[in-house]
Amino acid sequence: MQQDEGVAAAEPFVVFVMHASVGSGHRSAALAVAEAFEALKASGDERVPSDAEIEVIDILDYGRVPIDGDKTASMFTGPTRPIYDITWRYTLTGRLLWGGGTAWSHIMFGKLTEYVERRKPSVVVCTHITAANAVVGARMLTGQRFPIVCVPTDYEIEGLWPHKETDLFCVATEAMAETLRPRKVPEHKMEITGIPVRGGLGEEYDIAAVRAELGLPLDKTLVLVMAGAHLPQPYVRFRATMDETLSYLKGLPGMHFVFLPGRDEEYAVHLERQREAMSIDNMSILGYVDKMPALMAASDLAICKSGGLTVTECLCARLPMVLLGHSYGQEKANTRMLTSLGVGMHVTTARELLGALRHLHANPSSLHAMLVNGEILRRPNAAFDIADASLRLIGSVDEPKKHFIELYWGGKPAHTR
Repeated sequence: MQQDEGVAAAEPFVVFVMHASVGSGHRSAALAVAEAFEALKASGDERVPSDAEIEVIDILDYGRVPIDGDKTASMFTGPTRPIYDITWRYTLTGRLLWGGGTAWSHIMFGKLTEYVERRKPSVVVCTHITAANAVVGARMLTGQRFPIVCVPTDYEIEGLWPHKETDLFCVATEAMAETLRPRKVPEHKMEITGIPVRGGLGEEYDIAAVRAELGLPLDKTLVLVMAGAHLPQPYVRFRATMDETLSYLKGLPGMHFVFLPGRDEEYAVHLERQREAMSIDNMSILGYVDKMPALMAASDLAICKSGGLTVTECLCARLPMVLLGHSYGQEKANTRMLTSLGVGMHVTTARELLGALRHLHANPSSLHAMLVNGEILRRPNAAFDIADASLRLIGSVDEPKKHFIELYWGGKPAHTR
């Protein structure tokens, strides 16, 4: 049947959830938010039409110059880490602040502007600053009125988010809101939602059944050693420190250590050889695990890096943490937040790690204390809260004004370092 003349076709309802493939955390958070939108659509929520299109976009796919995000992330794990720390923590994060503008769109992300012009999104959620800045410029250049929601995926906020052009910041903690206030972000543009994680975390599981299925003991404190990632480079120091501790694990008979090398088969083989050579009977190596929420729920402690998504997944799974390694940039912010609240312990050397494990082995009540303290940060429904907050903004955004570069002078930072 032909459409009646004079009746315009309805614009499709399109949601962009944007990230940058710099490491895996930003993408994981974006997928969690996209899954929440899809779930709302499937539930019949009238705000999300049945034919709505939810699209997850990697902003690096739209750059003028090809960028390998994973290799870029690895650049900040070697000798350049202190430089990265200074850049992330201090440059433009004090009082000289970035408001937003079209600069990035003109220089690097013209293809995104063209795509926005064609697709006309109803709302955009960004889990990385590059995506946020690029889509702010695209909105200015196309004159569209879709809301832009920014979701930092760590426990502090980098100063290069587009503060004045963001319609809502969904942050993890009240402390992050205290960072935004002197940056002149109004109260109605902040919401404390937590960091989004994918489904399954926070659910109840039959612990005995999970451990039995994976061949893990029921009568011991189960310690996950989270040493796997898409790229091994960020874990080089972490793995080296764990190697130094292997021969001492037998001295902690009340604990059973489960090493998770991820998809890194070479590292898995290395661990198995070490286990056999040292006859470590309280150690297991699991390859890629497709039931991580269940495994985390069945565990008692995690040894991990302080990446935003990793620690949030542990919080949602009610899993106390020992954070291993020197932390820089956003990971330093995460470490300080978690240790200041008594949610985790931080160690940097094998000697410190063994000291922490021996303490926890002798004093299991310390694990319970970290578990209780973690409730202050635990928000397993963050993805749905972000989707809900984003939908509430549709139709409330004025026509954007164009700025090539907008800098402004903020108030005294709430958290000085």
